[in-house]
Amino acid sequence: MVSRTDDEELAVIKDWWQRNGKPLLTGSVLALVVVFGWQGWQKYQTSQAHGASMLYQQLLETALNPSGQPDPGKVAELAGKLKSDFSGTHYAQYGSLFVAKVAVESGQLDDAAAELQAIVDEPVDDTLAELARQRLARVLAAQDKVDEALKLLEGDADQAYLASREELKGDLLVKLGRSDEAYAAYVKAKAALAEDAAVGGLQLKLDDLAKGDA
Repeated sequence: MVSRTDDEELAVIKDWWQRNGKPLLTGSVLALVVVFGWQGWQKYQTSQAHGASMLYQQLLETALNPSGQPDPGKVAELAGKLKSDFSGTHYAQYGSLFVAKVAVESGQLDDAAAELQAIVDEPVDDTLAELARQRLARVLAAQDKVDEALKLLEGDADQAYLASREELKGDLLVKLGRSDEAYAAYVKAKAALAEDAAVGGLQLKLDDLAKGDA
């Protein structure tokens, strides 16, 4: 076997490097970028969640002033910051639910409807979608837009929200004088409840409608 000189070995290594070294280095660099990029993204997400959580907590604490009433101006300020800094997050949309609640308590139904409609249009998840939908339906009913409220509740609902949705539909149908449909909705709501669930208020509604038919 013919042995290579040091110069020949060096030449072989250089040739291998030219053909393979750069691609391998590029791949290694990309791998490092992916690893550290992911870690950085995770840290950013954690930081964002923490910041949103703190701001949301501040928003809730505006209701804890000496008078026991929320400060509408402070609520609007903090909710606006949640939307601008953490748009599309759960905290931002739960903040909007809180703003809508304050607006309803202040008699600002148009403002409440706008907050809730924004969630219904682009919900972060199904739970927020249903919460906002049902609350918006109640606000619309308070604005004498009962037919519009009923349209919001059309279609199928997840089993977890079926009882509350059907009971709400019953309430709206009662307002429209459609007693038979309201009774059917209440029956459906009762059937969707767990066996050990409290049904006192719902049963009263069923009994009232049954008496009306007697």
